Amino acid sequence: MFRQFLPIILLTISNVFMTFAWYGHLKFKNTALWIVIIVSWSIAFLEYCFQVPANRIGHEFFSAAQLKTIQEVITLIVFSVFSVLYLKEQFKWNYLVGFLFIILAVFFIFKKW
Repeated sequence: MFRQFLPIILLTISNVFMTFAWYGHLKFKNTALWIVIIVSWSIAFLEYCFQVPANRIGHEFFSAAQLKTIQEVITLIVFSVFSVLYLKEQFKWNYLVGFLFIILAVFFIFKKW
């Protein structure tokens, strides 16, 4: 049973690295772009070290579309926390409404028809 949740754990770890790789440099706007790119690619390598096994293991239990959906929901959650805590940006009501529509998409993707 734990093996079924392992992809979700790995995808969450992967998304933390991904979010820092893609958006962490926004606090360092005075750093040369080439340095930011190298650092971001280094962080992205760590992301792939979790993402690839998550998808490989996860495909035993989920379809590719379901895995992608899980990953997107995790990405939104991780990014929301990141943007509020790290970037000090405000979480607005319309973001929540958009996320609710994505949750509706999750329902349709995972529903057995």
